Amino acid sequence: MTVKYKLSKKQSRNLIRILTALAAFVAIFIADKTYSGSLQSVFPGKANWVFPFCLYLSVYLLIGYDVLWRAARNISRGQVFDENFLMCIATLGAFALAIYRGVSGQQIEGFDEACAVLLFYQIGEFFQDYATGRSRKSISGLMELRPDYANLIKEGKTERVDPEEVCVGELIMVNPGEKVPLDGVVVSGISSLDTKALTGESLPRAVKEGDAVISGSVNLEQQLTIKVEKEFYDSTVSKILELVENASAEKSKAENFITKFAKYYTPTVVIVALMLAVIPGAVTGMWSEWVYRALSFLVVSCPCALVISIPLSFFSGIGAASNLGVLIKGSNYLERFNKADIFVFDKTGTLTKGNFAVSEINTVGAEKAEVLRLAAIAEKDSSHPIAKSVMHEYGREPENGYTLTNIAGKGVKAEKKGEVILCGNDKLMAESGIDFVTENRPGTVVYVAHNGVFVGSILISDEVKPEAKEVIAELNSFGAKTVMLTGDNPEIAETVASELGVKEYKASLLPQNKVEEAERMLVEKDAKDVLCFVGDGINDAPVLMRSDIGIAMGGVGSDAAIEAADIVLMHDDLRGLTKAKKLARKTMRIVYQNIIFSVAVKVAILILSALGITNMWVAVFGDVGVAVIAILNALRIK
Repeated sequence: MTVKYKLSKKQSRNLIRILTALAAFVAIFIADKTYSGSLQSVFPGKANWVFPFCLYLSVYLLIGYDVLWRAARNISRGQVFDENFLMCIATLGAFALAIYRGVSGQQIEGFDEACAVLLFYQIGEFFQDYATGRSRKSISGLMELRPDYANLIKEGKTERVDPEEVCVGELIMVNPGEKVPLDGVVVSGISSLDTKALTGESLPRAVKEGDAVISGSVNLEQQLTIKVEKEFYDSTVSKILELVENASAEKSKAENFITKFAKYYTPTVVIVALMLAVIPGAVTGMWSEWVYRALSFLVVSCPCALVISIPLSFFSGIGAASNLGVLIKGSNYLERFNKADIFVFDKTGTLTKGNFAVSEINTVGAEKAEVLRLAAIAEKDSSHPIAKSVMHEYGREPENGYTLTNIAGKGVKAEKKGEVILCGNDKLMAESGIDFVTENRPGTVVYVAHNGVFVGSILISDEVKPEAKEVIAELNSFGAKTVMLTGDNPEIAETVASELGVKEYKASLLPQNKVEEAERMLVEKDAKDVLCFVGDGINDAPVLMRSDIGIAMGGVGSDAAIEAADIVLMHDDLRGLTKAKKLARKTMRIVYQNIIFSVAVKVAILILSALGITNMWVAVFGDVGVAVIAILNALRIK
């Protein structure tokens, strides 16, 4: 899912204000530095500072009126020590210092720097707002899934109502171009649904009568009549919206640290700056110089780069994940997933497709097509998954006119004018006195005999997902431990584990045994290890909740997946797992880069400012420049 980001009206107005102020500042600054004797000499006399003061003040108010307002408002609410307060103290202090120097007949210094501080601060704020909006758009793109209405069918007429008013069992109509408002089943109509906002899949999904449809998808072609199966609050779209709205609520350790850091850091630097101005100033008598150093110290000490870029990095990571069809419930899970090194998989529905299919046909004196034809005749009327897999493989309607007799627990006998077909397990063959060849391969074996003669067998097994081997190999290459848990017998488990390259497996497990096994692994693992359980989100909900990180496969349409899992792969593709792992690594790498870069540059400039080696222009870079660089670095996640 790719969402284009467009500037809001507020952002556009703010950009125009910044460009206007920047143009005015550049014009005044050039005139000030190139005019003979500076702008201070335009109107000679004791009040020669007033003219440049008025010019710079106009730029200052244009670019900084909102910062002054926020600082005053926050102070009235008891929120004194924030970045707005630091900006106001530093810039108003610079103006006051410049006025003092002008009144005392000294060369003015401070008007231009005060304007520059606020100007570049606003540029940094604009970058932050743009970056946050761009990342939020990736996530809030999912919010556009919310349906505005439902076409409820009552007494042959359609009525447009709020989706929350529709009850289970009622019929709704979805016209071409409209969103499916509620989960349900198609009663009439054939169409295609656009599900890329839900799953990231670009190809439409064809639906017909009897097919399940999920809310949030868009009807593309023809009118559909749908029987509602879930109320709005239980529907897929509602649960996804709830997940997305709460995605930023769970903070990472890094974010929590930065929040606490800023809480104590800001008042500390204000006190240090005050001491830097007062103590050396009182000792040396050079008040203007030390006040100027203290103001530079205040500018560079603003923790914008850390306070902005760290949450933004995580937010960008969560937004990028949503583009990949991966929903992450909070930045703490993204941070923890970076350290994930034990991956425990459920087999059926996760590593395999969860549906039976013919994997092999063995024959004795007959063609494979003939063995399959005979089995299809016998299994024609059965609803058993094994029979369905045989019919699916045969692919056409078998011959009619046979009398079918179901032999409980053994198979089917088909008879027609003296012709007898036996199709079933080894017990049916043995009981009927058929001399057959036993198959011991993992899976379900269907033996076929025709007129008392064994003609072959059909091996039916669960299909392994095509991407499963590639994903397991990639996780193994990361140094992760891969484990498979399954309720199947040891032979089947060994075959699948061997085929996929899974390092360990446990077979013949009931759902409660899976929880016990996960508990055991959680107890035995090292404290630094992070255990992820990957399941289909239905029968595996208890294990998903108990593991360090629960990852649900095929979360669309599965309530248990969205509620129990910490990470939801929105479409049934294991490759989302390795993509999310790489994304988590990249996100944390950028987070650490921003922390180290911001702290290192700020500490260096703080020391240089305190020693008087640098001026306020360098301080501006130490604050706004570092913040902008950190923000742009965070955007690389996208």
